[in-house]
Amino acid sequence: MADDSLGGAEDEFREMMRKFLAGEGDIDPARLAGAAGLPADPAMVARLMGQLQRAMNSPSEGIDEKLARDEAGRIAATGAVTPSAAELEALRQALHVAALWLDEATSITQLTAEPSLISRADWARQTLPVWSQLAEPVALSIADALTTALDTQVPEELKAMMGDATGMMRSLGGTLFTLQLGHVVGQLSAEVVSGGDIGIPLLPGRDDHDVQAALLPQNVAAFAQGLDIPLDQVHLYLAVRELAHARLFRHARWLRAHLISAITDYARGISIDASSIESLAADFDPANPESLREALTSGALIPPKTDAQLAALARLETTLALIEGWVDVVTADATSRLPRADAAAETVRRRRGAGGPAESAFATLVGLELRPRRLREAAAFWRAITDGVGTAARDDLWGHPDLLPTAEDIDDPARVIAGIQAGPVDDDAFDQALSELLADEGDRPVEGAPGVEPTEGDDPGPVHN
Repeated sequence: MADDSLGGAEDEFREMMRKFLAGEGDIDPARLAGAAGLPADPAMVARLMGQLQRAMNSPSEGIDEKLARDEAGRIAATGAVTPSAAELEALRQALHVAALWLDEATSITQLTAEPSLISRADWARQTLPVWSQLAEPVALSIADALTTALDTQVPEELKAMMGDATGMMRSLGGTLFTLQLGHVVGQLSAEVVSGGDIGIPLLPGRDDHDVQAALLPQNVAAFAQGLDIPLDQVHLYLAVRELAHARLFRHARWLRAHLISAITDYARGISIDASSIESLAADFDPANPESLREALTSGALIPPKTDAQLAALARLETTLALIEGWVDVVTADATSRLPRADAAAETVRRRRGAGGPAESAFATLVGLELRPRRLREAAAFWRAITDGVGTAARDDLWGHPDLLPTAEDIDDPARVIAGIQAGPVDDDAFDQALSELLADEGDRPVEGAPGVEPTEGDDPGPVHN
């Protein structure tokens, strides 16, 4: 009988969820969409309800990458404008010239893959796998906290029933987070101008070590609007920046995995307290879903950073600053022919200083304000290194993680220059000197040995009769 009663309770729960997803419950589905940070238009609400129903019938957890990719692509395609053939050709020519100019500004060789011109929807769909990888640890942490919160509120006699119900709720929560991810990436596709615009190469190459350079023509045109800079100079400046960024990551093959693992490790360190979920649920007013949406998208559920996370964040920001600073210096040198290059550079700096196109996305999905805070100091550091030792020695510093300058190095470029000028330690000479020293030690008489007189000032030790 106990099993029957639990089964009846479970059936009742499923029926309740069915009515809710069908719009027959007490909570307006449009309010749920608004609470999740999604548009509340009828078509969107209907799609949301259908996706949640599928999630309930086929429970899973984490991020559904296909669903997120479809959602991101759909949003990115909204308002899409097809560039003209002339616009595309102008950008291709800019990329070709940019590659030649970069050859004069850096010792890092050209890319093996041709740069591409892609739409917003293509960018959204192609970058989604990396976004999913970055965001999934937080999605699972929130699901764990939700499970804990539900479990603590359930009477003991209903625990068996809630085992399945909790799984369904995890699946529903994962679907909502997936839709939120797709929505954020879809919106971001309208802001980025290139593949490396957010500081991390997101577009897949031909293999794990390849980097795809790309420009988004529609967004490049939007970036140029309102600027007192000729359009061809904007094209050239952005093309140089994108190719410089892609070349750096192809040369430093360890760098992309280093950044992504640093972000995911940071995200795995986030542990959502179940009490935060309980407090959010207790304070939720169905008549004001905006309050829930604000809590979900502002990072309010993510606890304060630990000391270890703060240290990891400082290292991550230093690496990002070094990347952006190097790109700034190389781009400035490569675009010295452009009369309005300084104006284009200042526009990019102001855009980045306001947070850049990725900061809100990282803050929403990972609880991380990803900003190269020491960008100007890093750019000054790379300029000093370039002037002191030249481009080849400068670019060699990206050859291995152990060679990468530190935050202290940024403050003292003269020390790095002196180290480069001194040259690497000659291992053969060092080994020879060490061998000679050890040989000298071996040939020297051992004081105190039979027949060896002690040197002046030495204590001969006790005399035994």
